[in-house]
Formats: sequence, C-alpha cells, structure tokens
Amino acid sequence: MSAAKKTPAAAVVSAALFVTTLFTGTFATRAAADDAPVKIGFVTTLTTPAGVIGADMKNAVELALEHLGGKMAGREVRVFFEDDAFKPEIGRQKTGKLIKRERVDFVAGYIWSHVLLASAKTVFDADKFLISANAGPSQLAGKGCHQNFFSTSWQNDQTPMALGEVLNRRGVKSLYVMLPNYAAGKNMLAGVERTFRGRVVGRDMTKWGRDRQLDFSAELAKAAASGADGLFIFYPGSAGGAFLKQYQQAGLKDRLPLYSVFTVDSLSLPRLQAAGIEGVLGSNSTMFWAPDLDNAANKKFVADFKARHGNYPSFYAAQSYDSVMLIDSALRATGGDLRDRDAVRAALRRADFASVRGDFRFGNNHFPVQNFYLREVVEDADGNWTTRITDLVYRGHQDPYAADCAR
Repeated sequence: MSAAKKTPAAAVVSAALFVTTLFTGTFATRAAADDAPVKIGFVTTLTTPAGVIGADMKNAVELALEHLGGKMAGREVRVFFEDDAFKPEIGRQKTGKLIKRERVDFVAGYIWSHVLLASAKTVFDADKFLISANAGPSQLAGKGCHQNFFSTSWQNDQTPMALGEVLNRRGVKSLYVMLPNYAAGKNMLAGVERTFRGRVVGRDMTKWGRDRQLDFSAELAKAAASGADGLFIFYPGSAGGAFLKQYQQAGLKDRLPLYSVFTVDSLSLPRLQAAGIEGVLGSNSTMFWAPDLDNAANKKFVADFKARHGNYPSFYAAQSYDSVMLIDSALRATGGDLRDRDAVRAALRRADFASVRGDFRFGNNHFPVQNFYLREVVEDADGNWTTRITDLVYRGHQDPYAADCAR
C-alpha cells in the first residue's frame, strides 16, 4: 500500500490522534493559563515628598492581598510596584516596562492626572485593563472614555462639586480659590464653580510639579484682603501641609473659614497634629469615604490597617484597596481565566465585591456612581486627629461628563 493511501481504519486512527492532540494542546494551554500568576502592575509615587501617598497606597494593596490569601480564583497574585517620581514621562516609561517586560494582566494605581493621561494610551494600545486608584481626569470620563478604563475613586470634578453644594447650604456668598496649575487642579476649579451659586472673588493657580510652589504668603494676603466668606483649596501631599501651616500663621481661621478637597486626610493629620496646627480642627471637606463609614468591609479594612501600620488609612488607601478587590471580582467571575477580554470587561463592569464605601456600581463611563459626604476634622477617643462624616451631600452621584461617553 502506498504512503498516499490509507485504509478507513487508518484514517479513523489519524483523525482520533489529531483530535486528541488538539484537545490535549487546548487543555495544556488552559492549564498553563490557569496556573500562571495573575500579574498586576501598580504605578504610583514612591519617592519625592509625595512618596508618602504612594506608600499608603502600597500598604493598602498589600493588605488587600493579605485579606485574599495572596490568591485570586485560586491563582497566585504578583504585584509589581513602579515609581513614577511625580513625572509624566517616567510614569509612561514605567507603564511600558510593566506591559512589555513583566507582561502584566492589569495596570493600576496613578495618583496624578497628568501622569495617568501620559500613560493611558500605552495601556490601551496593549489591550490591557487600566484601573485608576486615584486620578480621575475629565478627559477619560466623557468623549475620551475607553472600554478598558475603570476607576475605583471618582471623577475629579465630583468631590469639589459636592463642596460647592455644601457652600450653598451654608449660605456662603463669596469665595476665594487657591489651586495648583495642572489637570486635576483645573478639574477641581471646574467642579466647585459648576455647583457654587455665589461669586468667586479671586483665584490663584500656583505652580505644580517637582518644583511646585510651597510659599503661599502672597496668595494668602490677597485672600485675606478679598473680603470673601470662605477659602477653597486643593493641595494634595506635602503642599497641603505647607499651606495649612501658613494659613494658621496668618491667623485666618476666624476670618476666612477653610473648605478643602484632597488636602486634609489621614496622611496629613498626624503631621499637622504633631506640629500643633490646630487651625485645621473643625475644617470641612467632602469625600466619598471616611474611616468611620459604617459597613463591614470598611470596618475590617480600617481596623486591620491601623493594627498593621499604627495610623488611620487615607482615602488613597481606601481606593487602592478597592482596586485589588475589583480585580479579584473579575477573576472570580471568570473562574480565573483572563483570555476572554469581553468576559473580563463585563465582570469588571459588574463590580461584584464588598467595597469599603458600601454599595458600588459603575456608570457608563466606568467611573463610580456613589455617595459623597461632608467630613469634619475632629479628635477621636484616643486623642488622634481624624475625620468623621457629618452629613450626606450627594446620594448616587454620577459625574457630569458621563453623558458624553458613547458606550
């Protein structure tokens, strides 16, 4: 019999061998995918004075992994932390490294809007999922929304929008505004002006970046002379501490009440308390979360974080903790299989996890639709300065750019 001819029996055997090989290869590929570690790249600021924020986020990620037993859907989890050094170009480079060298499945983190915006295209071009644990620029909320982008924080405008509503309720008629001159600062200004019904009598946009302005004496003098009913600020990180010290030194607490967003938090308060900056006590800010938010997930998160690190977690930590739990929810929903991108995306969109903020759901642009609260700086039962919720400002709030997201 020639090699070109096969008996029916031989053909059956060949077909069986082919099918066996095909399915064996498929199962081997599936097994290899299921056994491989889940890789998460986390970009944040770990150096410069802003590194205190990144450290808090890193601590929260590690706590979340501890609560998960180091696994998601039975698969080991590996997290690669990268330092953006507060620079967009370095953030973009580190993002590329995580994708090309480490071959991560998810890219998360990002404190700063300008760093996130510089890095997002790199993630999207690689068809990876981008989970922002802080930055919420308007560019990714409206017409520039992307199916692979998800946020576990807020859109930048929302928190100052809530503060603008607080000002209205308190009868504030005139406001002086001080903000850093970068993407998030501009969103904060847009947010408060979107809802505040009074008059902004003056605004200063100060220099930002590694050489950011830390001397606010001239701006504070202008604010004091403006006759405004209140002073609204947004100064995250070390700039916030510098501002608050100078605000107290200028004796403005009783003359110019302070309202802030992303400035007074669990990172700044221990340092402010140690420095005796009592002007911050009683000051108000708005946020979707606070350490005293009453739900089981938050109680466990705050208690375990305090036990491990000796201080309250910040909202940066809360958002970072939720970013890990969001990823875990997608792994659980897909049985640990990340190859079907549509299935993973749908699972992320469902956000089926116990958030530290309580109920969690995404809007059409993949930013949270959530409550916002008024928080006051107080002293707890142990004498430590912290924030507590005093009022609900918005219930189930969606950002104003979502209507422009065509998805």
